Amino acid sequence: MPSKIEKKQAAAKLRKPPRDFSYTQNRELSWLRFDNRVLDEAFDETVPLFERLKFVSIFESNLDEFLMVRVGGLSDLAELKKQPVDNKSNMTASEQVDAVMAEMPGLLTRWESIFKSIEGKLDTLGVHRARIDSLTPEERTFVTRYFQAYVSPVISPLVIDPRHPFPNLRNGALYLACGLDGATDEESLLGLIEIPTSMNRVVEIPSPTGTYSYILLEDVILACLDSCFGSYKPLDRALIRVTRNADIDPDGEGVEEEEDYRQHMKRILKKRLRLQPVVLAVSGSLEKATLKTIRKALELSRRSVFTCDIPLDLGYVFGIEGKIPEHLRNELLFTPFRPQPNPTIDMTRSIREQVLQHDKLLFYPYEAMNPFLDLVHEAAYDPECISLRITLYRVAKQSRLCESLIDAAENGKEVTVLMELRARFDEQNNIEWAERLEEAGCTVIYGSEGFKCHSKICQLTYREGMALTRLTLLGTGNFNEKTAKLYSDFMLMTAHPGIGEDANLFFRNLSLGNLRGDYRFLGVAPVGLKPLIMRGLDREIQRALAGEPARVFFKLNSLTDREVIDKIAEASCAGVRVDMIIRGISCLKPGVPGKTENVHVRSIVGRFLEHARVYAFGVDSDMIYLSSADMMTRNTEHRVEIAFPVLDPTCRALVHEYMGMQLRDNVKARSLTSNGTWVPVERAEGEKPFNSQEALLERAYRNAEAAPEPVIEAEPAPEGEPQPVAPKVQEVQATVIEPEPAPAPQPDPQVIKPAPETSARRDKPAGKTKAIERHRPGRVRMGLGLIGLGLKTLITGKTK
Repeated sequence: MPSKIEKKQAAAKLRKPPRDFSYTQNRELSWLRFDNRVLDEAFDETVPLFERLKFVSIFESNLDEFLMVRVGGLSDLAELKKQPVDNKSNMTASEQVDAVMAEMPGLLTRWESIFKSIEGKLDTLGVHRARIDSLTPEERTFVTRYFQAYVSPVISPLVIDPRHPFPNLRNGALYLACGLDGATDEESLLGLIEIPTSMNRVVEIPSPTGTYSYILLEDVILACLDSCFGSYKPLDRALIRVTRNADIDPDGEGVEEEEDYRQHMKRILKKRLRLQPVVLAVSGSLEKATLKTIRKALELSRRSVFTCDIPLDLGYVFGIEGKIPEHLRNELLFTPFRPQPNPTIDMTRSIREQVLQHDKLLFYPYEAMNPFLDLVHEAAYDPECISLRITLYRVAKQSRLCESLIDAAENGKEVTVLMELRARFDEQNNIEWAERLEEAGCTVIYGSEGFKCHSKICQLTYREGMALTRLTLLGTGNFNEKTAKLYSDFMLMTAHPGIGEDANLFFRNLSLGNLRGDYRFLGVAPVGLKPLIMRGLDREIQRALAGEPARVFFKLNSLTDREVIDKIAEASCAGVRVDMIIRGISCLKPGVPGKTENVHVRSIVGRFLEHARVYAFGVDSDMIYLSSADMMTRNTEHRVEIAFPVLDPTCRALVHEYMGMQLRDNVKARSLTSNGTWVPVERAEGEKPFNSQEALLERAYRNAEAAPEPVIEAEPAPEGEPQPVAPKVQEVQATVIEPEPAPAPQPDPQVIKPAPETSARRDKPAGKTKAIERHRPGRVRMGLGLIGLGLKTLITGKTK
């Protein structure tokens, strides 16, 4: 006789078919393979030597965040009596933690070995890190004097005994730990010294001309440790670093009554510093008793302690790049690159007028962010600009963009900023900018509870007489001047009236907390983005079933959404070719017979971080969307994200060309196998090496050199003055089916004004309300842009 539990389980199986795990893999293990791929760059001897050292540091930084967020969160779930099960691997939280911990020793051994190898080669070239066990007499004298003069007055050694309990070790901070032998009959004690963050961690020491020698601050203290604890004698010594759980939900903590949201976030950040430890890293040698004391105080198991013989927290590596001797820089570093001008934009003319004439597509970091920054700066002083609205997720610490927003508010513009304070590890910077913007007169709002605003959108509204025009700027990455030089991203600058109306509605909905808006052109999560993807896949499935050519292309950072994965597998089974470039996590395994054999996944890891998201449907990519969203459940269902169509034929052709170049990569690209591992892309016989990032760099330089020199005329330019022409690109045939005609809109009254004299771009005018002189070839026609019933059907699901 079956029990009640068995009856319930049987009934559940009847209601819902069991999941198929044959073509999916665990998210955490997929991420570890990605970080191992990053470490591969440190082993690549074609990469300059010091750049390889930076990849070693990036690997460690990535791993720290992974442990804080993913393993920290899973560790909490593992404490539950009834643990949730991963829908890609059927593993419980504790099983996933076990699997991660089993992978760690091999990764860390590989990390340590390549660091030692690279540092040894740098040493022979003249970039030398001094170790305390190999200091020359002159170096030891220098270190001792430096310690006595600068370090000793700052540090605060602690002796841990029953009267002085174990302190809270801050997340990520470095501590020197040692066992102490007292002069009395007391048992051996523990000594701790926090490495001060108020001092430079890298200490330059005298070295011959043409070389650079340095010692780390912690090694300075280690070299003089015997003088730090008075009558207590250190028995052993090591550097330790605690990584704590940082997976804290700001919304789950609750905002106290009458508490400002910024104050709430500050409280959350303080709490994060004291969350449960996840792992302990040890560099050096500690007696078993000493290590056990530390481990017990932190409530960590043996498997959560990792030991190594290299420095902890390799972030200092980026700080010594500027100290490399000049004669070594060409050999040790990438050739310096400066983002180039976009060849379709004349920086001596008004950016506004050029966007009104044609959509513009910027591709970072190959092209500069300046057109966007100049446009916002221009708007801040343009009397016809009446409002600026923008979403900000991660902002540069020194942000020209935010300064322009402040200028606009002080000049009387309506400036609305949605500042997302919950951008992990950027919370403090965003809080500070939110306070500055609000003090300047900007209206600052925050994301809805439970839904981070991850979209990247800015809208500028102008009044010309009685008419309104809107410029809408949409990106795949942050409005951040620093990352725009490091991350590969797109930004679309458009005056398309339909997109502009959607953007206007989007900002209105944000201010009202409405996340269920209905948009004509934009796919907006958490409601409208995933249906857009599903309809695009369904369209290609129907084409394949009808015997027609069918293809889907995705470029993503990560793919974890189970519904999307299953739909891609369905498309593969129907005969749709699916090509994907996924930099990080892919929970889908390609090439599984009968399931995903038509799916092909590549990853590109190189000099720049691949960050753009592209969704394209059709063998000719007749529907192309750019987006801020990855195909992760958190993005498709739990964040505010935007996917936006690329309607301009030139911009579409550029996206098609760029993605084609990346699919040709056979140097930095890796292919994902059916067992979830990454392998180098095989080259056909006679096929030449092709590095897509290097090719795009060369293309940017070539286009900038080929662009016509701007000519500043004394007289106003005639109507229809030709724009700088983009280099010829492959034409992409767009599928456009005209919708049923809508009632013609009544034209707004226009005021005809004489065109002012042209003027070159210049710095901010002295007067706050003085306008920047510019061309005015006229308002954009309301009929601009391709609407298309196929596009409308994809976004709304409606044919009328």
